[in-house]
Amino acid sequence: MTTLNDLGYTDYFETYRKSNNLLGFEIGRVISEHKERYVVKTTEGEFDAEIIGNMRFSAKSRNDFPAVGDWVSVSQYDVDKVIIYNILARQNAIERQAVGKTGEKQIIASNINYAFILQAADRDFNLNRIERYLTICNTSNVLPIIVITKIDLIDNAEQQRISEIISKRIKQAPIFFISNQTKIGYENLIKIIEKGQTYCLLGSSGVGKSSLINNLIGQDVMQTNAISSSNKKGRHITTHRQLFVLENGGLIIDNPGMKEVGIADEEGGLEITFNKIVELSENCRYRDCKHINESGCAIIKAVEQGIIDENSYENYLKLDREKQHFEMDLNQRRKKDKKFGKMIKQMKKNMKK
Repeated sequence: MTTLNDLGYTDYFETYRKSNNLLGFEIGRVISEHKERYVVKTTEGEFDAEIIGNMRFSAKSRNDFPAVGDWVSVSQYDVDKVIIYNILARQNAIERQAVGKTGEKQIIASNINYAFILQAADRDFNLNRIERYLTICNTSNVLPIIVITKIDLIDNAEQQRISEIISKRIKQAPIFFISNQTKIGYENLIKIIEKGQTYCLLGSSGVGKSSLINNLIGQDVMQTNAISSSNKKGRHITTHRQLFVLENGGLIIDNPGMKEVGIADEEGGLEITFNKIVELSENCRYRDCKHINESGCAIIKAVEQGIIDENSYENYLKLDREKQHFEMDLNQRRKKDKKFGKMIKQMKKNMKK
C-alpha cells in the first residue's frame, strides 16, 4: 500500500496540516495538471479533482491554484472524484516568468528536491541555456543535476569536449551523459535517484525528456518522436505536467518543453550561479559598478586576464538585465495591487455608512 511518505510527504507538511486544522481532511499530492484539471494521488488511489469555489474566487494570481507537486487537503465526493480545499504551504517551487504577462510568475512544479537539466549533445547544445536553468534552480533552492542526452550520436572526443566546457564554467552541479537509445549512462543515473525524493525534468522540446521517463518507468507512458526531420527542432509532444512514481520509489515530474524560460529571481539565484563573478565584484573601484565599461572594474579585468570566461560574463550581464526588468515589472504590479486593494477597502467602508 502506498503511504504519504512514499509520495514525498515530510514533517514540514504535517506541521502545516496540524497548525491549520486540516486533520479532518485527506491529504494527497497533485500528480497531473492540465488547464485547471487535476489528478490527485492519495493513499487510496488516484482521483480526478477540482478546487473548491472559494479557492477560485479568492485567488489573486495563478500561483494560488494547485501545481504539480503540491500537497493538498481533499475530500471525496464521488467514487473517483475529490474536492481540493487547501494547498499546503510549498517547501519550494520552480518558477519562471509567466509568458506574455509582465511581473507575473508561473510555477513549473513544486516541492522539488532535484532538477535534471537536460541538453542534447547532437544539436543546439547551449551552455548559456544550462546557466539559465541553473539560475532557476538556485533561486528555488533545488539541487541541479546536468544530464547530456543523445551521446550515441557523438563520438568520445566530442563527449570529452562537452564535459570540459561545462566543467570550466559550471562547478556546482554533477554531470551525467546518457543515451535514451542504447541506455548508456543509465546505470549511473538511476543510482542517484532516491525513494521519496522528487526530481523535475527541465529542458527544451526534443532533448529526450519523454524518452527518459519511458525508460525509467519501463513502459511507454509518454509520447516521443519529438524531433522534426525537416528542421531538427523539438516538437511540443508533452502538453501538460505530470508526476510519476518510479519502481525504485523515486518521484519524477515531466514538463512540456519551454521555448521561453524567463528568470524570476528574487532570492539570489543569479548570484549563486555566477558566484565567482559576484565575489570578484567586491574588488571593483565603484560600489555601483555595472561591470560594462567602468574603469577599475574587477570583472572586466578578470575577463581580459582569462580568469572569467567571456561567454559566461556576457550571459551573466544578459540574465542580470532580465532580472532587473522583471523586478521593476513586479514592483509596479504590486503597487497597482496595493492601490486596488485600498480602493476596495474604502468602497466597503463607504457601503457600511
